Amino acid sequence: MDIVFINDLRIATVIGIYDWERRIRQTVCLDLEMGTDIRPAAESETIERALNYQAIAERLTEFVGASEFQLIETLAERCAALVMEEFGVPWLRLRLTKPGAVKEARGVGVLIERGRRAE
Repeated sequence: MDIVFINDLRIATVIGIYDWERRIRQTVCLDLEMGTDIRPAAESETIERALNYQAIAERLTEFVGASEFQLIETLAERCAALVMEEFGVPWLRLRLTKPGAVKEARGVGVLIERGRRAE
């Protein structure tokens, strides 16, 4: 299995459980590793045979930007499901970071892995 990745996709959204968080937009950061077979794209040199990371980034930006979840866990689950269902990704690892959520830390978040990793 090959991996196509997106690092540090920054998206402004409404996220959080506190009243003040529900009134502002905060930036979350997404890192994705997505399992795929890159050989068809490499052989044909066509985007139609590739896992289109630009299209995935645009779709996630649209989805996350319009969302208003309370928990980062919910947002991570929904993002993973979206990528797997809409783009046919059989396996992914997704890290969602909420910078500044804990004053003493650069960021906090969740790291999830979904699907089956082919050998």
